[in-house]
Amino acid sequence: MAVHDVGIRHLRAFLAVADTLSFSQAALQLGTNQSSLTRSIRRLEEMLNTRLFNRTTRHVSLSESGERLRDDLVVLLPRLETALVPDTTETTLRLGFSWLLPDGWVQAAIARFEEETGVGVDLVHRDERLAGVDRETVDVALVRGRPTANGMHVVEVDSEPCVAAVLRTSPLAAHPRLRWADLADHPLVLNACTGSVGVEDWPEGHRPRKTVTCHNFDECLELVAMGKGIGLIPELVLRRQLHPAVRFIPIAGAPDVPLNLVHPIHGTHPLARRFTTLATATKAAGYGTPALRRSVA
Repeated sequence: MAVHDVGIRHLRAFLAVADTLSFSQAALQLGTNQSSLTRSIRRLEEMLNTRLFNRTTRHVSLSESGERLRDDLVVLLPRLETALVPDTTETTLRLGFSWLLPDGWVQAAIARFEEETGVGVDLVHRDERLAGVDRETVDVALVRGRPTANGMHVVEVDSEPCVAAVLRTSPLAAHPRLRWADLADHPLVLNACTGSVGVEDWPEGHRPRKTVTCHNFDECLELVAMGKGIGLIPELVLRRQLHPAVRFIPIAGAPDVPLNLVHPIHGTHPLARRFTTLATATKAAGYGTPALRRSVA
């Protein structure tokens, strides 16, 4: 055995016996049995290659090596244990997003995560393709579409149909539901930075002949409101009043857009994977969109 095999439990066991000079009292203090405590002390002595206690059937005393180790550990072990306990008052997980957060399950997952870990979640809006996770400005990102990013762990949690965003005064706004053919003659407001749907997602024969480029969700809405074209937006906008000049209308046969949680494979926040796993489980448990989708279908 080597020194690097020494564990905190061995050191705690040693200090308990050094303090009480009794294996039975130390075992009671640690909530263990005497035979297990004796094995821990014996392993520690083997790893350090020295005798720490002088033992007889009636008496236990510290050896010279034991006294030196006790004097050092009385100072060092509490500091080590404190260093290994995270200061949750200053620790947060940064969750990046570029578009609207989905209804229900994200909020439930955040609340559950904060309750279980004591770590707060900071929401960070980033107008970037990967919402800042590739630049390390966030720890986990909620990304729509099919992101391709080396060194990233991508988990598809949900998917969302698209709806059309149209000017309220446009003839299209009179339709309760649109077809791709209805949209083909209208310019497409294309979110080139954080958009999840491109011209290639439209059916052959109905693709728009003109596009107007923007770089984020707000610009997309404002361009639609100015009559510059139509936009394709996640369907959760049907449940929110986002712009007085824009109406959101379902599209027959609209493609489902994947909704992913993304975090780095290496060098990630220690709780990033836990958040992703918990959020996936929360969505699978039925929080969020299914009932709401039925209400707007």
